Amino acid sequence: MPTVSRLLKPSAILWVGVYVVSIVALNKLYVALPMVSTPMGDFSWANLIVGGVFVLRDYAQRSIGHYVLLATLAAGIATWFAVDPFVAVASVTAFALSEMTDWAVFSFTRRPLQSRILISSAISVPVDTLAFLYLIGQLSPASFSLECLSKVAGVIILWAILRAGLRRSPALVS
Repeated sequence: MPTVSRLLKPSAILWVGVYVVSIVALNKLYVALPMVSTPMGDFSWANLIVGGVFVLRDYAQRSIGHYVLLATLAAGIATWFAVDPFVAVASVTAFALSEMTDWAVFSFTRRPLQSRILISSAISVPVDTLAFLYLIGQLSPASFSLECLSKVAGVIILWAILRAGLRRSPALVS
């Protein structure tokens, strides 16, 4: 269990704040950006950012432990007020399911942080995609596949950026 001083460290506040704001901003993008029709089904450019949210959650959890679930709840409440309720319900439900999956894998896997990010995202990305697309009425094999691929790309891109940028600070990446 993290101490109060650990919860109030500037780096913890930064990671948790960026994580919460990214969830709300992402949901705003789902409403603001038009869907793109493809032969495989509808696609939102916002899906490229979703992968990054999964990685940010991992860094937030590394900073504040299991209290990250409270941050996820706060982001869900903020999403309700900032986004169309229909999208908010779908998003909050999908995030809750995927974040619980992500949290469990991240928490109980005793591997280096970089490995936990990739393993937890590999499981939680399909959970999030399935729930969200089903709840907004856009679930098809084609759109599910395309969105999972775009989220995995986002995870890998942000993971690589964070790893390269934080390489000088082993406490944050190991």
